[in-house]
Amino acid sequence: MYKLSELESWKSARELRQMVSTLVKDFPKDEKFRLKDQIIRSSRSVPANIAEGFGRYHYQENIQFCRMARGSLYETQEHLICALDEGYIQQNAFDELNNQILHCLKILNGYIAYLKKSKQGSKK
Repeated sequence: MYKLSELESWKSARELRQMVSTLVKDFPKDEKFRLKDQIIRSSRSVPANIAEGFGRYHYQENIQFCRMARGSLYETQEHLICALDEGYIQQNAFDELNNQILHCLKILNGYIAYLKKSKQGSKK
């Protein structure tokens, strides 16, 4: 049995969460309970959903939580676009985080495909 800490999709999501936490420290104080809070929550939701799915032990439930994590990745991306548009972050910071989001998506989509194949194989 694998450990959560060995799961590549979780590790990449954890890195994204850490990057977001560092980035939002420089957001304006009036955004503390608005955009800052939303982006923190959406970025934390990604590894949390991957972890919850991993702990379910049933392929379909795991897949569903991975899909929720994927939705949170896109939500985080939208919040970063908003932060860029509002001038809270520079283009290079956005590009770095967006690249991490795309990396997370690629790994997560691969994990979902693996789970789907494993689910099919378990039915035989």
